[in-house]
Amino acid sequence: MRRRCCLLLLLALLCEPGRGGEPGPGAVTCGSVLKLLNTRHNVRLHSHEVKYGSGSGQQSVTGVEASDDANSYWRIRGKNDDTCQRGTPVKCGQAIRLTHVNTGKNLHTHHFPSPLSNNQEVSAFGDDGEGDDLDIWTVQCSGTHWEREDAVRFKHIGTDVFLSITGEQYGHPIRGQREVHGMNSPNHHNYWMAMEGVFIKPSMDPAKHDEL
Repeated sequence: MRRRCCLLLLLALLCEPGRGGEPGPGAVTCGSVLKLLNTRHNVRLHSHEVKYGSGSGQQSVTGVEASDDANSYWRIRGKNDDTCQRGTPVKCGQAIRLTHVNTGKNLHTHHFPSPLSNNQEVSAFGDDGEGDDLDIWTVQCSGTHWEREDAVRFKHIGTDVFLSITGEQYGHPIRGQREVHGMNSPNHHNYWMAMEGVFIKPSMDPAKHDEL
């Protein structure tokens, strides 16, 4: 009897959404547009047409406290578009690009020092969503798929750093915004969570999505 109860419990768990390798209803999907919150510092990943005054001189990437800033939206794309079809749930360990919606540049990092903390600079790079191999990150999460309620890490394929914030604040012209950079070690500064956005559902219907 006890063995049968254990078997029934196991079957129930496997049938729950998101169990047994199946994506749950809150999976982040390819093509979705979202904001990413750093859970340690409570700021959203952000970019804008302000270039770094040092390092690469590329478009800067920062963290902002405001939840309603239109410059904090990023589109989820694959390493190439064939590997991340619209509406497909993103798997843990999958290689992705994050494209800044308002400027069309990709989240990028390279061997330049960041201006405030002297970690690795993170910038926005490319034109109309096309940059180079240093735009590619892997999603690190604990299950099979990236779920919206999960805190995840983004590890850069080319340089092995983690997308991070440690709290340093800029002055003029982006006063109060936080430095975003790459760190060599996984820690509590590099956890991110999906927040506001338009999440494309796994469907052939391009109009089917969730808005948050």
